[in-house]
Amino acid sequence: MSTRAVLAEADISRALTRIAHEILEANRGPDDLILLGIPTRGVSLARRLAALIERFAGVAVPTGSLDVTMYRDDLAHQPTRAPRPTEIPEGGIDGKVVVLVDDVLFSGRSIGAALDALKDIGRPAAVRLAILVDRGHRELPIRPDFVGKNLPSARAERVNVRLAEVDGADEVTIEGEAGA
Repeated sequence: MSTRAVLAEADISRALTRIAHEILEANRGPDDLILLGIPTRGVSLARRLAALIERFAGVAVPTGSLDVTMYRDDLAHQPTRAPRPTEIPEGGIDGKVVVLVDDVLFSGRSIGAALDALKDIGRPAAVRLAILVDRGHRELPIRPDFVGKNLPSARAERVNVRLAEVDGADEVTIEGEAGA
């Protein structure tokens, strides 16, 4: 197995700064925005994006988390994971622009589950998707609105996102067979 670094701390910081600006531009400002991170690392990324948006626009953006564990259609194929709390900002999501935030977009199943979960919570005006790493190989017709890095990879490879809040350091690596 070989591991190669593809994003360092500075690369992740630049990508999040760009995504925050793109979110503000697409929404024409911070009004009616809510950022919902998908546990685990999506929550940390959503908080970082909210801090950047507040720095750029001078307005705090409500942030929460959306656990999708029980909405997944592939639970039989995934390792067992205890559900995490879903935390929706006060006032709910009705009529708001919800930006779902996650670390890696692969098959699209997590985002599909997130869309199902949102239906049980409320009716947003729009749902957007911000992803740190898009590695392709979609199984569902899902496309991110905001991408930190497009990272073509082989299906057999594994993309690892590590964030300081969870893992003690910021980096993105790809693991795979040497020469794959």
